[in-house]
Amino acid sequence: GTQPLKDPSMNVVLDNAGDIALAFIYTLSLFVVAGVLSLIFGALLAAARVGPVAVLRKAAAVYVTLIRNTPLLIVIIFFRFAGPKIGLTFSFVDIRVADIRLNNLYAACAVGLVVYTSSFVCEALRSGINAVPLGQAEAARAIGLPFGGVMSQVIMPQAMRHALPPLASVQIALLKNTTVCGALGVFEAFARMRGLTNDFASARTEIFLAFALIFVVLVEVLSFVAYRLERRWRIV
Repeated sequence: GTQPLKDPSMNVVLDNAGDIALAFIYTLSLFVVAGVLSLIFGALLAAARVGPVAVLRKAAAVYVTLIRNTPLLIVIIFFRFAGPKIGLTFSFVDIRVADIRLNNLYAACAVGLVVYTSSFVCEALRSGINAVPLGQAEAARAIGLPFGGVMSQVIMPQAMRHALPPLASVQIALLKNTTVCGALGVFEAFARMRGLTNDFASARTEIFLAFALIFVVLVEVLSFVAYRLERRWRIV
């Protein structure tokens, strides 16, 4: 554990830079894994919501309504504690890379983030799909493309352009939502910050400001990337 602060003038953040860096590696890995998978699952949900199969449309609508109105913490707690009791376990996940360990706890939190975030991705993409002119789909069907081909080759690429701003907001929210995993034991930024503030009570303000600044930088980088993509994909 972290040693008690002996010299009040010590820079707690710099002295614990290695642990902080490791914590943010966990945070960023959760963000990347959940971000990619939620985009894929969210796109499938969006396709189901606008698809021709009534059962899938209703099922996707119920899923989105239920998950969007459920707090993220409850979703993650379900996969962490309730899931194993009904046979939904992630014990097969045990990956070690240097000091990073991705285990069943990490996997449960990642799945919870995916399930929660995909509902917001779905709605962002659905708004993008609705912005695509109806004639595009009709023309694609006229040349013989099936529904899957229409969605993947014609509608979804255009919908992604329309939906980029709300999708960027969803991903930024996901980055900040990874802190919830710290409450359940994943050694990410929030968990490390909580540990440091407990060990170095006299430097709490400095620690809070340092972690907040790092999150601000990460969010600004993500916002910049989204802005550049939006300019590059701008629809004229």
